[in-house]
Amino acid sequence: QVQLVESGGGLVQAGGSLRLSCAASGRTFRRYSMGWFRQAPGKEREFVGAISRTGYSTSYADSVKGRFTISRDNAKNTVYLQMNSLKPEDTAVYYCAADPNGEMATSASGYDYWGQGTQVTVSS
Repeated sequence: QVQLVESGGGLVQAGGSLRLSCAASGRTFRRYSMGWFRQAPGKEREFVGAISRTGYSTSYADSVKGRFTISRDNAKNTVYLQMNSLKPEDTAVYYCAADPNGEMATSASGYDYWGQGTQVTVSS
């Protein structure tokens, strides 16, 4: 089992940047592929991106490709989401999630463990 805690959210102007962090407990972090999701008010939770166990592979939703970058530091049990060129439509609660199957799933159902979320608000 792994516990996840996100941080780094906040208020930023359109065009700005934020870096989210997700710290994991335990010594098995490297066994999980990790995903980032977001949920805006009144909308379903949507896939943002995922990273493989080693960090060598990543995938992104089309809406963030070229603007967001996922990375991980297995020595620090942490995964990151670097968000650049932010837009008002990126406003949401952002969640990290852990997939013990290592499949980099794009569906929320593929993840067993979730953080509590961190709010990102982009003003126009």
